[in-house]
Amino acid sequence: MLALAREAGVPAVLGNAVRYLDPSDHPVAQVLDVTRRLVPLDRRHLDDRTGQAYLKSVPEMRRVAEGICGPDGAEALLAATRRLSERCVLDPGRDLGMDEVHLPAVDGDPHARLAARCADGMARRGLDGSREAAARLDQELGVIGRKGLAPYFLTVADAAALIRARGIRCAIRGSGAGSLVNYLIGIGDLDPLRHDLVMERFLADSREGLPDIDLDVESARRLEAYQALFDRFGADATACVSMMETYRARSALRDVGNAVGLPPHEIDAIAKAFPRIRANQIRAALDDLPELRQSNLAAGRLEVLFRIAERLDGLPRHIAMHPCGVLLSNPGLRDRTPVERAAVGFPMSQFDKDDVEAMGLLKLDVLGVRMQSAMAHAVAEAARVTGETIALEDIPRDDPATYALVRTSRTLGCFQIESPGQRELIGQLQPRDLDDLVIDISLFRPGPVNSDMVTPFLEARAGTREPAYPHPDLEPALRESLGVIVFHEQVLRVIDVMTGCGLSKAEAARRSLNHERGQAVVGAWFRERRWRAAMTGRRSSACGGC
Repeated sequence: MLALAREAGVPAVLGNAVRYLDPSDHPVAQVLDVTRRLVPLDRRHLDDRTGQAYLKSVPEMRRVAEGICGPDGAEALLAATRRLSERCVLDPGRDLGMDEVHLPAVDGDPHARLAARCADGMARRGLDGSREAAARLDQELGVIGRKGLAPYFLTVADAAALIRARGIRCAIRGSGAGSLVNYLIGIGDLDPLRHDLVMERFLADSREGLPDIDLDVESARRLEAYQALFDRFGADATACVSMMETYRARSALRDVGNAVGLPPHEIDAIAKAFPRIRANQIRAALDDLPELRQSNLAAGRLEVLFRIAERLDGLPRHIAMHPCGVLLSNPGLRDRTPVERAAVGFPMSQFDKDDVEAMGLLKLDVLGVRMQSAMAHAVAEAARVTGETIALEDIPRDDPATYALVRTSRTLGCFQIESPGQRELIGQLQPRDLDDLVIDISLFRPGPVNSDMVTPFLEARAGTREPAYPHPDLEPALRESLGVIVFHEQVLRVIDVMTGCGLSKAEAARRSLNHERGQAVVGAWFRERRWRAAMTGRRSSACGGC
């Protein structure tokens, strides 16, 4: 190659085609090579036969250069390599637009258009005479304006309208339901004022990045909803999000077993003998699990299989289409992300959900929900059999017969209240209305269950104990759940009442509670704010919570 460069009169640089970090990773790379090609491990199938494609140190590469063209020529070769490397500098902000948000173009002034649509929504929803709604709308539009997110809301509203225009059931889920703007422009049908939801869980000045709106659609028509979005925004500005499937114990054993030529039935038996664990836990499981200790799999002839399989832990196995994420951007989308075609035919970004957020791309989660399909099917069957057209949105939310049936715990097939644990909780809680069902679903989460919030609530509801409030000023925030903190919104209100920091800063503190270091920082800050209030001799309510 060096002689060819000299003959052609072009610069030559030194590289090592690095494929792995350490020399010991060579067997792993060989297995991955043959696995990709679906061929057995044989020299003729290997890209790297030398074991030299690891990240070599500077002294090693200098010796390589000297071996190629002697000590004098080595310096010139290394200098040319250094000059090229200095030119290969990527500025993610400038070259990939990572410091910007890339949304579909909106004609005219996006904020004015959003405000106008909200004004129309106030009249349509019967809120145009409500001072509370007007104040809340001003607050939300202020945050949206400061963050420049009006195009985001207009885009998602258009997406939801497109899906519904095809006759596909569509509903909002998650923290986005707490936004009055989402309710007014038709993204969701839940009134956040009626249910006392706060916007800050969804969007706040303290919150970085794009907000997250999730749409539930009929699972049977999810791909049809995707097609509606691609038709509207164009293939150059739309793509599905991908996800990387990584190796775990069973998949690693299967691929390594195939590579080394084990019989298929033997590979299947070995893989199925292991539980669904990380690949790096294979040999530990052989020692720790009784069923594996008795299986004789730890015999020496399989040691190489297990050792290589463990080295595959966490490595990408294949890329797949994310089950719900869709990117909506401008026509420059493919300048910022590599795209390939998914198995179902849609263009798919090779970035995963975390990458696309870092790239400033709008990721709309369109989740396929079987219950949405079941409801659509039930309405269609009722029309077919009786000729009656049922509008599900007009069905009353307080039907006594419905709640009487729910209280029997016969809720198989009912979204979110059909698992055995949920049916047991339903029987104990005995919900009387929609608010009770909301508390029931929220209680049946890992946090409340692991913190034993369920028992105090059930006892207070049954009247066997009085509701206990950590502080008298917290009773308004915790009254609906009888003194037990069930909702994220209550966490925000507790922090706000006790510190006077406002709901925006309270949301930032709540997000920090997800890890131990954040808990320590927030705990120290919280105690300092309370101590300051105590030293001034004022109750929290008397000083606005500070």
